[in-house]
Amino acid sequence: MAATRQHGAGPSRRVSPGDGGLLLFRVAGVPVLLAPSWWIGSLVVVVLYAPLVGRLLPDVSTLTSWLLAAAFAVLLGLSVLAHELGHCLVALRLGIPVRRLRLFLLGGLSEVARTPRRPGQEGLVAAAGPIVSLLLGGFCALLMLAVPPDGAVWLLVAECAVANLAVGVFNLLPGLPLDGGRLVRAGVWAVTGLRAKGTKTAVAGGAVVATGLIVWALFGLATQSEDRWLRLGVCVVTAWFVILGARAELAAEARRSWPDGLELTELVRPVLQLPAESPVSDALAASAGRGVVLVRADGVAAGLLDEQAAEQLAGTHPHAPAELAAEPIRAETVLLASEPGEEIAERVRETPAWQFLVVDDEGRPAGVLRREDLRAALVRGRHAH
Repeated sequence: MAATRQHGAGPSRRVSPGDGGLLLFRVAGVPVLLAPSWWIGSLVVVVLYAPLVGRLLPDVSTLTSWLLAAAFAVLLGLSVLAHELGHCLVALRLGIPVRRLRLFLLGGLSEVARTPRRPGQEGLVAAAGPIVSLLLGGFCALLMLAVPPDGAVWLLVAECAVANLAVGVFNLLPGLPLDGGRLVRAGVWAVTGLRAKGTKTAVAGGAVVATGLIVWALFGLATQSEDRWLRLGVCVVTAWFVILGARAELAAEARRSWPDGLELTELVRPVLQLPAESPVSDALAASAGRGVVLVRADGVAAGLLDEQAAEQLAGTHPHAPAELAAEPIRAETVLLASEPGEEIAERVRETPAWQFLVVDDEGRPAGVLRREDLRAALVRGRHAH
């Protein structure tokens, strides 16, 4: 019943049946996918929950017990879906692109295309899911008062209440990758100004949550509780999910972090401006490890010279205009030299481009940053620590 968010590689990507699961529908353009593992998780829930239904409603048949257990598995999936839609819609409202939403083994995942820029955004998106779950759980709990007790309908309503309340409460536990962990990270980030410090604190919380789940499962076995096998199955899977998710968050933070003492000027290559109609062979020879901005006669930049495309073009048509081998300069491939290092690393990681134009505060070209140069510097920085 875990539900969380993950940062994807980029917002524009075609979704196919083999890319994350079965496409169910789209919400505000965001694909909602059902992963194959969801069926496995639901089967586990049905097998473990059916005997408990038989004890709660001793007068019902075995078939009815299995049907009610299957209904619980579906309601759990719908609860996770509602939870994730809460994250998704708030993220979109804040201008944060969402790549896709997936339902998988006992959980859900909203893959946002970029990291929230401020702790307030992180907190709002994280809180949206549990709020939706708790509201739905509370509504179903009130609905139970209007339904005759001890019947199949009452149990279905109770299942819906339990499913939503369980999803909401569990995800408020203070450890990554759960929403409670993201709230912890947002809080520490807001107080200290350091997102990395918030991540480390919330990852430690994730270890505590995973340990607590295993202890609770073992306690159920020791006390022979009626739901001990259901509890054991759910706790083991979710503890495994929390541990893997926390490790992934820590790794992602390491990729995002900017080494102390590293200046952007150390990584930026000098920039050379050439007419867009220059022969591609001449532009390639003039680059000599520098970034080349190709400018049209009207003063508008045609793009950055793509060395690989230029080499291919020069091999067959050396006198062709260099503009034919230009990589367009888009808003997302322009970096401000005054931007914080962490934001530059995040922008480069999220944007599908191999070189970026760096400009000063007045918009004048200050150099070109290549993805390979930044990656090498970040790897050196991590090894130095």
